[in-house]
Amino acid sequence: MKEKRPGRILVADDEEGVRSFLAESLERDGHEVVQVADGAAALAAAREEPFDVVLTDLKMPHLDGMSVVRALRTEQPNVELVVLTAFGDVSTAVEAMKLGVFDYLQKPVSSPRAVRELVRGALERRAEIAVASDDAPRGGTALTFGAPSMTPVLAALTKVAKSGATVLLQGESGTGKEVAARFLHETSPRAGKPFIAINCAVLTEHLLESELFGHEKGSFTGAHAQRRGRIELADGGTFFLDEVGELKPSLQAKLLRVLEERSFERLGGSQLIEVDVRWVAATHRDLRAMVREGTFREDLYHRLAVFPIRLPPLRERREDIVPLSRALVAELSASAGRRPPRLEEALEQRLERETWPGNVRELRNALERAMILADGDVLGAEHLWLEASASDSAPAGSSEASAATLSASTSPTNQASPATPTVATGGGGSLADLERQTIESTLREVGGNRRAAAAKLGIGLRTLYDKLKKYGLR
Repeated sequence: MKEKRPGRILVADDEEGVRSFLAESLERDGHEVVQVADGAAALAAAREEPFDVVLTDLKMPHLDGMSVVRALRTEQPNVELVVLTAFGDVSTAVEAMKLGVFDYLQKPVSSPRAVRELVRGALERRAEIAVASDDAPRGGTALTFGAPSMTPVLAALTKVAKSGATVLLQGESGTGKEVAARFLHETSPRAGKPFIAINCAVLTEHLLESELFGHEKGSFTGAHAQRRGRIELADGGTFFLDEVGELKPSLQAKLLRVLEERSFERLGGSQLIEVDVRWVAATHRDLRAMVREGTFREDLYHRLAVFPIRLPPLRERREDIVPLSRALVAELSASAGRRPPRLEEALEQRLERETWPGNVRELRNALERAMILADGDVLGAEHLWLEASASDSAPAGSSEASAATLSASTSPTNQASPATPTVATGGGGSLADLERQTIESTLREVGGNRRAAAAKLGIGLRTLYDKLKKYGLR
């Protein structure tokens, strides 16, 4: 059974009775529900603070539901949309579904259970797609450069952004590949168009194919209506394929065709759909080696690597660590609505000494933990709670070094936190064994909730997925 995760829901309908009924039905599942009476108010509310799911009536004053659907589908492609329609407007609802609406509810709506199940399904689909997006920090923090190694990287990004060339971003996990991709989009002529990101590593082959290309009604079990794919939604904008090295051979061939012909068909369809998309791909794998091994198509590699850019790890640009840390603290403080704390010199020196195998993402997590522990205006070395690293047993700079079990910093001022998961080892077991045991025990503690487990471990959700895959955990 899928986890029932509360969401943030917007209900837009000019009938107060309908709004109240929907809100009461959804609040039973713990959802936060905001009600508005017309389409203009719906757009204003969604733009102020995005929602997980938007339920909108089709006929409303000031701005109709179809206008709301079109605007949100362009501005917020990850939001799930549900339309409310009277019997005579079913054809309009079907048209809305062609724009990527999740489903529709026919009025009068009388079943609270039907409402709750539909929204639950929309949230589950949103969660699956959200996992497909890299959880790297948003904004420009990863482009806070100071090290000489980053000067040519920034110059290359700035120049290629103005072209339509396909870019291949290469680098270890957490180096800021998605942030670089967003920088490319936001500084390009396509900046006002959609930026669509999907992670090829965390969706099943069938779901990934459906999300990329869309599907026609009846093309497979559960395909109750036509749905536009993510590539189609990115038309005119930028499509970011993260972890492209994880694509299965059959999808590699289909993606190659889209890159070459700029067109495709939805699953179960025969109509050729033309798209104008700027492609950016990213991977932590060595695609050239995969080509030699026969696991990645050579023709696809050359299509993607028109303009390859390598993002160096933090251990190769230590001059960036302090300015980047300050920028990350400012970003975290802004999102929490608090004044940014000052970083003590001892903390900055300690940050510069670390190898950061998880790169920017690991640094961000460490700073966020420090802010929680400090709960004040100053961050000191005593607030730094680091992840024990495989570098304890591997050479510094080794690509095999990765985040492992949470442990106290080697600073003598650190004390173990009772909230941090620990594993009794009896003095034996490898670091990998400890890491696996810690992940397993934490997942049991939170009932299998992976997002909660990642938060409890103090690592990113993407890092947790990588480790579940590494150890064969389900």
